[in-house]
Amino acid sequence: MVHVVATAGHVDHGKSTLVTALTGTDPDRWAEEKARGLTVDLGFAGTTLASGRAVHLVDVPGHVRFLKNMMAGVGAVDACLFVVAATEGWKPQSEEHLRILELLGVAHGLVALTKVGLVDDDTVELATLDVADRTAGTFLAGADVVPVDAPSGRGVDELRAGLDHLLATTPTSVDRSRPRLWIDRAFAARGSGTVVTGTLAGGSLSVGDELVVVGPGGARARPVRVRGLETLGARREQVGPGHRVAANLAGLGHQDTRRGDALVEPGRWQAVTTLDASLRVLASLDHPVSRRGAHLAYVGSGEHPVRLRVLGPEVIAPGGEGHVRLHLPTALPLLPGDRFVLRESGRGETVGGGEVLDVAPLRRASRARPDRSVDRVIEERGWVEAEELERLTGVDRAANVGRWVVAPSARARAENDVRAAVVAAGPLGLDVATLHERQRALLDTLEDIVVAGGRARPAQRADPLADHPFVTALEAQPFQPPPPDGVDRGELRALAQRGLVVEHDGVWFASSAVVAAAERVAALLAEHPDGITVAQVREALATTRKWAVPLLAHLDAVGVTRRRGDLRIAGPRLPGAG
Repeated sequence: MVHVVATAGHVDHGKSTLVTALTGTDPDRWAEEKARGLTVDLGFAGTTLASGRAVHLVDVPGHVRFLKNMMAGVGAVDACLFVVAATEGWKPQSEEHLRILELLGVAHGLVALTKVGLVDDDTVELATLDVADRTAGTFLAGADVVPVDAPSGRGVDELRAGLDHLLATTPTSVDRSRPRLWIDRAFAARGSGTVVTGTLAGGSLSVGDELVVVGPGGARARPVRVRGLETLGARREQVGPGHRVAANLAGLGHQDTRRGDALVEPGRWQAVTTLDASLRVLASLDHPVSRRGAHLAYVGSGEHPVRLRVLGPEVIAPGGEGHVRLHLPTALPLLPGDRFVLRESGRGETVGGGEVLDVAPLRRASRARPDRSVDRVIEERGWVEAEELERLTGVDRAANVGRWVVAPSARARAENDVRAAVVAAGPLGLDVATLHERQRALLDTLEDIVVAGGRARPAQRADPLADHPFVTALEAQPFQPPPPDGVDRGELRALAQRGLVVEHDGVWFASSAVVAAAERVAALLAEHPDGITVAQVREALATTRKWAVPLLAHLDAVGVTRRRGDLRIAGPRLPGAG
């Protein structure tokens, strides 16, 4: 079992030092970070706890200038390790990080009270009480607060035990067989090519998988193949959801993708530029939220400028909740339930956040009433293919008409239309070929409609072609059949569609006569394998050339016989052949 845990907290409160103490790996990768003692981008490390539970740690920067990097790392984590320094206590970025984690739906965490070796016991106690006050009413309310001094090692073992205890009751990523990896880093590895990293969610990846990269790094989905997989430095043939993953990709240059792109299976996701969502505005904001302003949405691992439209009222007040429509500059593979954070770049402040409700809204903004109901999506569309419905909602619902999932109201209307058309078609029934594909699929579900010979009629209506007198006349004289004098041409076509009669060169035969003729021709060819003449067939059938010639021509056409000069030889469909 593995969990992904993000650090969070104010700048210079010891997050990276703490990760190093827990894992033995320094998460600061850049020379600038080491020189300044300041984390500017995401760092990654991992360890195995006493229970055997693996934990992947995402270390995020605490400085406000690198907030977008922070949010790139916390979008797909299971829990947080919230860091507050006892020397400084709760600070502005402590508050903002906590609100961001809440907006993104993080619900599990514990607090590390760092740098306790630099203060006395009274200060530690006061800082602990202050943390309890600041986290009251949040998901960290009642969370363990573990005093730690990483340089000396004090409290590190207790913090590892606290993590173990926390993760024992923290859910892991669910495997829905729909993998998505939001890319938070892309680089060229010497001898390997392009490598991307991210936290895998929703499903598994395997070496050899054919995938696509979707997002702002390119104008269209780019196909790639997984050449190799690693998790915390270990090579793997397959990696399940909930792991930090490095994927070596073939078919893509590292300059062709960037943070904010997503790695997904082709055809499984709806890449969208317009979405409806809920929005909870932070109570600390000093102004309402409206369409005015330059807004940034943090979705997955990316930062995206968006146009915002409030649905319903003109504004959403501080501390209030409402619905919004967001317009993205490039398509992203999203699902209802995805979380986002909204910031206003002009004021440099976090506005709020929420949950994606509809990834392909049909209704105009003035009429939209979004929610996560699958039935609403079906009702608004009437007919939706089952595969498309899964892309729109993430829910695998079985088709109820052909390949479609059909809303009850749309199905009732379609059934009424089909029944009316069948009744209006007359006694021969409705030619099914005149219906469109959805109506034909619907016919198979209507018990009061019978389809035979390509025609549909009400089940209670007698079959006008049953025991038809022309068929009876043809069967009475199979090899000298009468002409169809006086027979309605529509009925003739219906009889042929039903397979009851066969026409060739203007001569009509009962289908049973064709079968009998084929059997007699087979018997003749058994006696004369080099071929038989028209005269031989005419004599065998006790008929004349008038009927023998068109009958043989039909047998040629269907492959029972083949013509070779004046002879007929065996064809591939001769009875008993092969």
